[in-house]
Amino acid sequence: MSEVFELGDITISLTRKWVKNVHLTVHPPDGRVTLVAPLTTRTEVARAYAISRLHWIRQQQKLFFEQQREQPRQFVTRESHHVWGRRYLLTVAEADVKPYVKLDHRRIHLFVRPGADQAKKAEVMHEWHKAILHAELPGLISKWEHKLGVKVNGYYLQRMKTKWGSCNHRAGNIRLNTELVKKPKDLLEYVVVHEMLHLLVPTHSGRFVELLDQHYPGWMEARRELNELALSA
Repeated sequence: MSEVFELGDITISLTRKWVKNVHLTVHPPDGRVTLVAPLTTRTEVARAYAISRLHWIRQQQKLFFEQQREQPRQFVTRESHHVWGRRYLLTVAEADVKPYVKLDHRRIHLFVRPGADQAKKAEVMHEWHKAILHAELPGLISKWEHKLGVKVNGYYLQRMKTKWGSCNHRAGNIRLNTELVKKPKDLLEYVVVHEMLHLLVPTHSGRFVELLDQHYPGWMEARRELNELALSA
């Protein structure tokens, strides 16, 4: 069961589950706060715990609120774009062919039909981003299926406003933010491992953290780096 309570200007979503300990999380990029508590936890006890962590909550939210954000992309020549953490300049060319994107060592070349508007250019780029991720993910998932002893029934790519990834442990599926194509590859791997571990432990419990420590010891540094990088506008 879930409920919401306020601490001044902070809204906290409280969920009671079959867990042993209380887990407080501030979620990027908007600083949303959730608190997962054992089923028998009274609201006043959960509130008292949140109050005891109020300074930490505000610190985390401040980091997210101050995080650099990308300027909205216009998809024009000489505009900066990123792939796997590296900056490239965009070149836009019009040609009477099926739209496509080509990458060389310095530039991203976007080919669109004459008169294509900004929305169409964005769509072509997004499909290219998905193609890059589709080329990378099967091998990455297979590698970690073997290491973690889990099976991913399917993965999905989509734009997400508040998450880098999610997991439906019942269906055995994971979902990943297409913005990850802009970040260094090791950060994509961290998110994949994080979501795949949710197939073993659905919540961010102590056991989940233990498994992260065991299988991906640098996860805290990866998470910090990911959340310090520029977000989409």
